[in-house]
Amino acid sequence: MNNNNDRPMQLYAYIKFMLLMLVFLVAVNAGVYYMDFYAGLFMSLGLVAYAIIILIYYYYRKRKAVQNLVDFATSYSSLANEMMGKFTFPYILVNKSSMVIWANEEFLTLTGLAASDHRLLGGVIPDLEGLDLTRSSETEEVITYKDRVYRVEIRFVTDDNTIDTVDIPDIRPADLSGVYALSFFDETLYREFRKKYEDERMVPALLYIDNYDEAFEDVDEIKKSILTAEIDTKISDYFGKQAAVLRKFERDKYMLVMQNGSLEDMKEQKFPILQEVRDMKLDGELTVSMSMGIGVNQGSLRKDVDAARVAMDLALGRGGDQVVLRDGESIKYFGGRRMAVEKNTKVKARVKAHALYEIISASENVMIMGHRNPDADSIGSAIGIYCAARAVGKRAWIVLDKEIGAVSALIERLQESLEYAVDNVFITAEQAQSLADKGTALVIVDTSKADQTSAPELLNHVGEVVVLDHHRMSGSVLTNTSLSYIEPYASSACEMVTEIIQYFPENIKLKSYEADALYAGIVIDTDNFIMKAGVRTFEASAYLRRCGADSTRVRKLFRDDFSNFISKNKVISEVSLYRGVFAISKCSSEDALDPTVVGAQAANDLLNIKGVKASFVLTDYNGVIYISARSIDEINVQLIMERLGGGGHMNIAGCQIEEDDLDEAEMRLKELLDEMLDGGDI
Repeated sequence: MNNNNDRPMQLYAYIKFMLLMLVFLVAVNAGVYYMDFYAGLFMSLGLVAYAIIILIYYYYRKRKAVQNLVDFATSYSSLANEMMGKFTFPYILVNKSSMVIWANEEFLTLTGLAASDHRLLGGVIPDLEGLDLTRSSETEEVITYKDRVYRVEIRFVTDDNTIDTVDIPDIRPADLSGVYALSFFDETLYREFRKKYEDERMVPALLYIDNYDEAFEDVDEIKKSILTAEIDTKISDYFGKQAAVLRKFERDKYMLVMQNGSLEDMKEQKFPILQEVRDMKLDGELTVSMSMGIGVNQGSLRKDVDAARVAMDLALGRGGDQVVLRDGESIKYFGGRRMAVEKNTKVKARVKAHALYEIISASENVMIMGHRNPDADSIGSAIGIYCAARAVGKRAWIVLDKEIGAVSALIERLQESLEYAVDNVFITAEQAQSLADKGTALVIVDTSKADQTSAPELLNHVGEVVVLDHHRMSGSVLTNTSLSYIEPYASSACEMVTEIIQYFPENIKLKSYEADALYAGIVIDTDNFIMKAGVRTFEASAYLRRCGADSTRVRKLFRDDFSNFISKNKVISEVSLYRGVFAISKCSSEDALDPTVVGAQAANDLLNIKGVKASFVLTDYNGVIYISARSIDEINVQLIMERLGGGGHMNIAGCQIEEDDLDEAEMRLKELLDEMLDGGDI
């Protein structure tokens, strides 16, 4: 639009160019005089005649040329105005104040405005109220107006105070400072067809009955068929209403294909089939639960099926009774509020023990590591794997984190033996990197997340990786492992390792202090056999007692330091109840020797308050806020901690967050509790 103002100046420059050439010729004439007087005189006469003709032409033709330019600009402006006015889509010009200064016929018809009605855009189209017009680049907005969906393209036009291409009466030049053009494209049908396509897209899913073997272990075949038919009917009825195709390919496994629209409905309802199956009372007492793995938005149906398998593995690794949805790169969880069902059969433990034996036997040496800030379960399970490697005759080391305050007494007890003396068994991450090679087998215990291990960089220096963990799986779990044994039903990693030791092909002889270490891990993680202690927990403990573990020695190892004891009681005394059921307290790291341990112990003790469904203790330690979360059975604290980047079990979980202070972290926790309670997630 600014080019129209430049055209007269271009014409003036063209005319003035002839005058400038005349000046140039005068200069040339002076040079000719210098060479020959008569020739210069002759040229001067010609220049005088040329100047007279040029001046006459300039003065007599200038007015007419300018008038022609004005006539052309006027006709061009009228043509542009007519073309813009007849756009088949609504088109308007607004200024920086969002006032409509010009609109074409389509916009006037759409809104019912008059051409002279200059109003604020927000008063005409409410969805565009408060539109940001400070940007100079092209942007888009999607609005709804009169039950139609429009895509609005916003383009910066000019900062000039005049616009030549459109006729805008009754507008002051000041109102034209900063002009934006808005084009409205009706996308209602396009979005309807797109939604229809999205809703009808096929989504594959897997559905498993979690505890089929345990539920029907003592049921005769005839009754089992009847009860299984009840489960089939319940599942078929639910997915039949969702227009899904369901096929049973094993006695406790189903595959289904549904439309994406049905999936969205189930997501909105938070998959009520989980509760419906859980509420079924088979034969008066039997109860079952189910899990689903769903894959969507992976690029192809085959990739969606593969994603559904991964999601199912994740659901079972988290204890079952839940739906895991793998949507593109994101993972969403639904359900999972129930305690994982303990498996009575030890077949899996036996199979994993033999697989671990094969890996250790084929390796040149073995390295074992747990998580950062190790606890008794991490150290105890690492000792158990060390004993297994020793039985096979392989050199083994345990990679130990520098921060060992909580387990220092246990480490000192082990190092009283020459075998566990400094640098014989326990090594640092730096030493581990220098010793590791492709012939090394790395066994990770008590965690399945690479970033939580004592030395994450070690994963790139070894040939085989084994994971043994009892925490519920999350989306960041280690992949590409040679062996992964994750059982969320287990009370502790020490319980899992103790079972492996019993089924190991080589006879493993535990020394009393090694049995103490494994027993200590079970005792600490179960809070003296109160939390998550199942039948197999007591069986593993009984085996360790036969190997020489002593409960008195273990108790002495974990007696509180005086300052820790005082700090714990201070934390308990300063507790507050939030929404009547959540006990929340804060722990200062100034007074306690091991503040994170104090926070965990205080969280356990707060559950003894009548009416408390979950407890949270926030600890500020080394610039990081640690949250210890505990519950008995009504609240799944793992779901809460996962929202904050942590994890754990249904009744024992935690996380680390980087907030400026404890008060901010507490506010963030309370906001999350409100959100999950109001949304029915806990």
